[in-house]
Amino acid sequence: MALLNPLGRSEHERIKHEFSIVYEVSNAMRTTLKLDQIFYMILTALTSHEGLGFNRAMIFLVNKNENVLEGKMVIGPHSGEEADTIWKGIEKAKLSLDDLLNSYDKFKRDPESRLNTLVKGIKIPLTEDMGILALTILEGMPFEVTTEEAKEKVTPLIKETLQTEYFVTVPLKAKDKTLGAILVDNIFTKKPITKNDIRILTMLANHAGLAIENSRLYEEAEYLSKTDWLTKLWNSGELHKTLEKEIEKSRIGDKNLSVLMIDIDNFKPYNDSLGHLEGDEAIKKVSFILGQKSRAGDYVARYGGEEFTIIMPNTSKVIAQATAERLKKDVANTFTEKDMPKGVPSLTISIGISTFPYDGTDRDTLIRKADMALYEAKRAGKNRVCVYNPSSEKGFFKFGRKKS
Repeated sequence: MALLNPLGRSEHERIKHEFSIVYEVSNAMRTTLKLDQIFYMILTALTSHEGLGFNRAMIFLVNKNENVLEGKMVIGPHSGEEADTIWKGIEKAKLSLDDLLNSYDKFKRDPESRLNTLVKGIKIPLTEDMGILALTILEGMPFEVTTEEAKEKVTPLIKETLQTEYFVTVPLKAKDKTLGAILVDNIFTKKPITKNDIRILTMLANHAGLAIENSRLYEEAEYLSKTDWLTKLWNSGELHKTLEKEIEKSRIGDKNLSVLMIDIDNFKPYNDSLGHLEGDEAIKKVSFILGQKSRAGDYVARYGGEEFTIIMPNTSKVIAQATAERLKKDVANTFTEKDMPKGVPSLTISIGISTFPYDGTDRDTLIRKADMALYEAKRAGKNRVCVYNPSSEKGFFKFGRKKS
């Protein structure tokens, strides 16, 4: 007669069930490269009654730039009452693990839970004195907090935020790197977490680690394809796609949209005098100012060479002009004449503005008319802001546009 485990399954059935979970979740994670979907799938498998059935599961990822561990997502209730409601709902709906794995869109639409908000606010420095979660990353191994002695090593931040006494952490690994950690607990049912639970949890974490690394590599490649190598601003290809989308939004919403075309004044003599390295540094400084000082919601791109473009959704010509004047002043204050080597002209910017729908209703027209206004700013003496008007076209086509 086959031995039964506490859930009534034989040992053979238990092992078969566990491997089916790993297989099902691994297959699901291979269908997406979106990080949030991968988080959702692994956490659903850990908390679903058809999966491993932990009360709560949460993911933390390493932020290398800040050398901290950050909370990313949690699935599980915040209170015992909420847990009872959720579990009864799932049981009544007879949702299988496959059903739950495919419910990401509904999860995304639901209001963010209080617990998810709390976990996303967690940041733990990666030092040995910062408790179990930090040690999970630094030592790359699971930890069980099942004794009073182990409980003393838990940081107050985790105790207070999660209100949990006993839990298990496992590292998320990809090859030789530890990317983060999973934390699970049974805060409501108080069911013990067994060695076997940790073994299957580690197996799932290893699959999740590889999926997370693949997602990150994809996101990095996608980001690099959209950005300019020198300035890290959007490149011209991404600019054109974004402008088309924003024009359509403005058309549907009956709103204004303004386009700024920007050129660095005196760049050629500056570059010729000081060399390309200094020229590149000047472009990076200007791009930093434009990126940092433009408004939230605006799109800043390097159009090419020493030219930049800013897309300003829901922005009238008057507001665009005021913003442009401020950016022009910020650049002029950065490259003051006293800071320039003798004989080298100081750098400023000239800006041309066009606005949807008055100056054009399509991408190319708006860019062309902002460019004509920029030419007017150059012709009028540089370090100026000009808005498009039909008279700009006469000078533009008669003389052509000259840079520097």
